Amino acid sequence: MAEMELRDVRKSYGGTEVLRNIDLRIGDGEFVVLVGPSGCGKSTLLRMIAGLESITGGALLIDGAEMTDVPPRARDIAMVFQSYALYPHMSVARNMGFSMEIRRRPETERRGPVDAAARTLGLGSFLDRLPRALSGGQRQRVAMGRAIVRDPKAFLFDEPLSNLDAALRAEMRLEIARLHQRLGTTMVYVTHDQVEAMTLADRIVVLNGGDIQQVGTPIELYERPANRFVATFIGSPTMNVLEVAPSRDGLRLADGTPLPGPGTARHIGIRPEHIALAKPGEGIAATVEVIERLGSDSNVHCEIPGVGPILARIRGNPDIRPGASVGLVPEKDHLHYFDASGTALPGMAM
Repeated sequence: MAEMELRDVRKSYGGTEVLRNIDLRIGDGEFVVLVGPSGCGKSTLLRMIAGLESITGGALLIDGAEMTDVPPRARDIAMVFQSYALYPHMSVARNMGFSMEIRRRPETERRGPVDAAARTLGLGSFLDRLPRALSGGQRQRVAMGRAIVRDPKAFLFDEPLSNLDAALRAEMRLEIARLHQRLGTTMVYVTHDQVEAMTLADRIVVLNGGDIQQVGTPIELYERPANRFVATFIGSPTMNVLEVAPSRDGLRLADGTPLPGPGTARHIGIRPEHIALAKPGEGIAATVEVIERLGSDSNVHCEIPGVGPILARIRGNPDIRPGASVGLVPEKDHLHYFDASGTALPGMAM
C-alpha cells in the first residue's frame, strides 16, 4: 500500500494552465475519488500521479519518496483505463498474467497470482476464453484482474465504468467496493458521475476549472458544501438554488415569501428530498409542471411564480397532476446559504 502527497502541483500546456496549486494527501489504503465536470482536470491529475503526464510545477511523493520525475514503470502503480485495453488474441488468463510474462516469469509462477485474482473477481470459469467471448462487465473485471496480478502499491482508475450500461455500472461499483475491502490497497478513482463518487469514496476531491473546490467525506460534502458549485454537483437530484434578497427579518424570495437566514446571503439552497408538499395556501405557492414517478419516490417539478423552477422529491406517489397548485414547505434546518461569490455562509445545515 502507499501514501501519496501532492504539493502545490501544477500543469500547463504551453500558456494554458489546466491545474493550479493542487495540495492533497492520500492516506495509506484510502479510497479517494476525483470528481468534477468534463474538462476540470481530474483525468490529467490522475495521469500525473501515474507518470503518464509530466508535472509542470510542484512535487509528487509516494511513501515519502520524491516521484515527480520517476518513470511510470518505477512507481509501482497499476492503472485501469476507461477502455479495457485487452489483447484480443490472448486468453483471459494470459491477459491477466501478461505483466509477469513480459518480466519472463515462468508459467508455473504466473498461475498462482492469476488464479487468485480470478477467484477474487469471479472469473475462474472464464480463464480460457478470449475477450470477444466476454460481456463488457467481464472484460472490465479482466482489466482489473490484470492490475491485481501486478500486486501494486496503489490502483488508479480512469472512468472505468463509463462504457457500461446502467445495470452493469451498478454491479461493477459493488465489485470495486468489495475489491477495496478485500485488498485494502490505496485507490484513486476518477469519474464525472457523482453517484459513483458518493457510493465508493472514503473521501471525495471536487475539482472545477483546474482548482480543488472541496475535499471531504461524501456526507461532509452532502451536508456542508463549501460553495454553490459543490452544493449543486454533489447529490442526486441536484440541489435547488434560489435567489434571495435581505429583508427586515431575514431573507425573502422574489415573490415576497419570507425565509430565515443571514442578511448577506444572496442565494439559498434546499435539496429536493428536504421539501414537503402541502395544501394550497400553505408554504410557498407553486404550480406542478412535471411528475417523474420512480416507484418508491416521485420527483415533482414545480414553478414558483416570479421565482423560478424548483424540484421536490416526495416519498411514494402523491395524488397530484401537472397543473395542480401546491404548497412547498422546505425543512428550515436544511437550508443552505451562499453569498454573492457563491461561498457558503454560517447558519446552513449541520
